Amino acid sequence: MRQTLFESLVHGPLTEAPPTADDAALAELATSIDRLARRRLGRSLSIREVDAGSCNGCELEIHALNNAFYDLERFGLRFVASPRHADVLLVTGPVTKNMREALERTYAATPDPKWVVAVGDCAFDGGIFAGSYAVVGGVSNVVPVDLHIRGCPPSPVALLQGLLALLQCVR
Repeated sequence: MRQTLFESLVHGPLTEAPPTADDAALAELATSIDRLARRRLGRSLSIREVDAGSCNGCELEIHALNNAFYDLERFGLRFVASPRHADVLLVTGPVTKNMREALERTYAATPDPKWVVAVGDCAFDGGIFAGSYAVVGGVSNVVPVDLHIRGCPPSPVALLQGLLALLQCVR
């Protein structure tokens, strides 16, 4: 125990450096999303996050969108607690057999126009969980997907870029 304590005092913390402060690019990206959402929907974009059976790596990156660095709500983008108030379903993880019905019900409860975004490699094709007895597969095996954001996990900036791409290409 003493050796571990000494090493931690000598070497310091093993955390990664914070992201570089490129506030102008981030602000422009979020402003573009808000502008397109208001043009397409007449209001800001409401997002409902659904964990279909992931390892929580993608959820950590999604939750980072609400932290003080990204602060999504200052641009009018917001997470909602009910699918009945959502425009976008952000689905993470492979769909497990136990979550299949819950995802189908969430999709059915979301009003039109609705978009589904599969976040991460696991949501695309099952990722490292593919072939498991407990996994149905990717999100597109259960509900129609409008956009896949690849990565394990994708960064918050990649998530914002995906939302912007979704609003630019969906009619």
